[in-house]
Amino acid sequence: MTTIKDSVHDHIAVEGCAAALLDTPPVQRLRRIKQLGTVTYVYPSANHSRFEHSLGVYYLANEALGHLGIEGPQAERVRAAAMLHDVGHAPYSHNIEDIIHRWTGKYHDDVDDLVTEGPVARVLEEHDIDPGAVAGLVAGDGELGQIVSGELDVDRMDYLVRDAHHTGVSYGTIDAERLVRALRFVDGDLVLDEGNVQAAESLLLSRALMNPTVYSHHVSRIAKAMLRRGTERLLAHTDVDAEELRRMDDYGLRVQLRECEATAAFAHRLDRRDLYKRGVWAEMAAVPESLVDADHEQIRDYERAVADAANVDPDAVIVDVPPRPSMTESSSRVLVNGTVRRLSEQSTLVNALRAAQRDQWRLGVYAPAETAERVGNAAVRTLGLDLEDTRVRDVRPGVHATLDDFN
Repeated sequence: MTTIKDSVHDHIAVEGCAAALLDTPPVQRLRRIKQLGTVTYVYPSANHSRFEHSLGVYYLANEALGHLGIEGPQAERVRAAAMLHDVGHAPYSHNIEDIIHRWTGKYHDDVDDLVTEGPVARVLEEHDIDPGAVAGLVAGDGELGQIVSGELDVDRMDYLVRDAHHTGVSYGTIDAERLVRALRFVDGDLVLDEGNVQAAESLLLSRALMNPTVYSHHVSRIAKAMLRRGTERLLAHTDVDAEELRRMDDYGLRVQLRECEATAAFAHRLDRRDLYKRGVWAEMAAVPESLVDADHEQIRDYERAVADAANVDPDAVIVDVPPRPSMTESSSRVLVNGTVRRLSEQSTLVNALRAAQRDQWRLGVYAPAETAERVGNAAVRTLGLDLEDTRVRDVRPGVHATLDDFN
């Protein structure tokens, strides 16, 4: 048994197959992948890794298994899946996942190649655990897969608390221990036991509050957009392929970006925190539906059109269109008077948070500081943004500045 001191859960005892998995190269790589990617440009202490988070998920999964009365080989498979649930992450976590998916068709939970082959598979087989079954649990397959990947998974419980701890933002502070103790299986569905509607709402509320404050903070989004632009150019201008890229760590990607002539400028800006600025920061009501739903190639066309209108280089314009707001946690199931109900059916808070998510959604147009005003004006005209809608915010330097403009 190995005991590890954790910043969130105190001492975590790791034993059996999970302890052996700790020292495999795919798990150790997670030490070199930041949990929050570019959020560190806003919150300097947010340097925690996917490795730390994996330990936390293992701990909570183990606690959940104990409360659910699940033992033996089934429990060992879930513990292994919890430890391995993030081994498929590319550098900078979710920041470049869309690029990887466009090139490979795979997301971070597609881990079959890492789990069913090589050192991880050998460790699993040495402990009489089927690697394919573990890969399925990571993907959320089956009843027990819900513990690792589902609406009430321990992954979400750990990252909210951990991210709040390391950023110093209190919104993600949930009672993970109570949530774990309240988990039950009813007809194959993982639900929260009677009297836990408010506990389920706490997950929903924490995620909703952390999103604009941490996960979608405008500085982090700008840095992420620049990292993506550089990564796209790296794949287009070098012999690095997407399969190789998805197995790099943060440091490997930054080195590649610095050494490639086509991406060096983005790498140097990120190194110096010399980030693009917002030319436009517009709410959903001011943005045409066709732009909100545009795919990657359509957005690239919009960027070229804005650059032409502003008479700047196309690489000096980034149009950042987030996905439409979603709230996975609202489909969580809770027991109410002996009946399993979706949280969205039971909680009046859900509709209010959905409205808040829509209000918080922003389209961003970014450019270097010296051209941000010109690009912003061109973007309003070219993208058909509603100038009469007062919710189009001009955030050029010195104009309508808000507190987080200075982060």
